Amino acid sequence: MTLFAYGFAVILIAAGIYHFVNPSFYYPIIPGWMPRVAANVAGGVAEILIGLGMLVPATRELSLWSAAILMALFLPIHVVDLLRDRPVIGSKLIAVLRLLLQFLLIGWLVWEARRG
Repeated sequence: MTLFAYGFAVILIAAGIYHFVNPSFYYPIIPGWMPRVAANVAGGVAEILIGLGMLVPATRELSLWSAAILMALFLPIHVVDLLRDRPVIGSKLIAVLRLLLQFLLIGWLVWEARRG
């Protein structure tokens, strides 16, 4: 696993913990039709477990695939944010860049997972 993958695992764990430390940070981006508290908790737990799994050799490949799937599941939420008059992330440009980064991240995670 590359240094970037280790770094991403740590970022996932930190972001997952932040779901519980400051849930109101995530609430604005969660679509109104989703139960905010449950979606926030699910996202936080998933990020923590996947990040930890990436650090364990026996679960690394599965966790890399899981991270790619999780990032793909987040795509529609980021598209909805981009389509808002005022994206939660701050600006249309940042929303576009985040979406492009999301696609690159998914591709990179798949590449990492295939490397074994």
